[in-house]
Parts: sequence; C-alpha cells; structure tokens
Amino acid sequence: MIQSKVFEVVVSGTHSIVIPNEIASGFYDAGHKRIKVHASFQTKTIEFYAALNRWKDNSFSIMFSKNKQKELDILPNDYFQLQFFEDTSKYGVEVPEEFEAVMLSDYDAYQIFESLTKGKQRGLIYMINRFKSSQKRIDKTLILCENLKRGIRDNKEILKPL
Repeated sequence: MIQSKVFEVVVSGTHSIVIPNEIASGFYDAGHKRIKVHASFQTKTIEFYAALNRWKDNSFSIMFSKNKQKELDILPNDYFQLQFFEDTSKYGVEVPEEFEAVMLSDYDAYQIFESLTKGKQRGLIYMINRFKSSQKRIDKTLILCENLKRGIRDNKEILKPL
C-alpha cells in the first residue's frame, strides 16, 4: 500500500489545499487519483477521501470543505498535518452500513447502482451520508432503491418518495 510521509499544509483560498508535487506525483503517477487523507491539527484528527486534482501548471490540490475545517478547528493561515494513503475502498468514499445492508437486500437496485459511473455512485453515497440518523439513512436508501428501479437518475428527484 502506498502512503506518504506526514507533511504540513495550509488552506488555500476558501476550500482547497495545494499539495507538494513530491507527495502528489507519487500517487498520481501510480494511477491513484483518489486518496484517503488523514488530517490532524493540535489534538483533533479526521479521515476522509479526496480526489487528487492536477492543474495545467502541473500543481496538485485537494478540496477541503468548510465543514472539515470546522471539525479540526482550523482558522485561515493555520498550518496542519496531512498524510495520504492509497484508496483501497470500493467507491472512494466511506459507505454507511445502513446503505450497504439495504443495497444487499435489493439485488435489482444493487445491480442498477453498480452500473452507474463511479462518480455517480459516490455522489449518491454522499447524499445518504449527510443524514445523521441511522433510521433516516435506511429510509432514504430504500427510496433511492425504488427510484433507481423506476429509472430516476436526477439527483434532485432520486431521494424523493413517489
């Protein structure tokens, strides 16, 4: 498994982090455009998945949302530590167990979900992940399954009950 050394960064702009080329190129050149990130600041740590973005000038960055900044209590110009790991997950995102359980119980919906692009799959998982309540994640995944089987793919409609 590929992993980087721990390195220091600062948030650039409102929600991105410029990644040193020597760190990013090792992952990018090995075909790993999605990575698992371990971020820490003072006594707080978080883990998340991110896309490694390469720009025209051959610099690299990842997105680092305001919510993640808030979780770590990072203020503008605060330096904090990151470490990258090879993303070995199936979808490139943390999958809630409720989502997995419902999908495994509905083979037809699971097959449709598996036929979607990786980006669409991640987007749908993120939509389910945003619900805090376990029961709400189950309910929304059940609606998602029914709507997938009905042919609904529009993100604005896919979690709406019919």
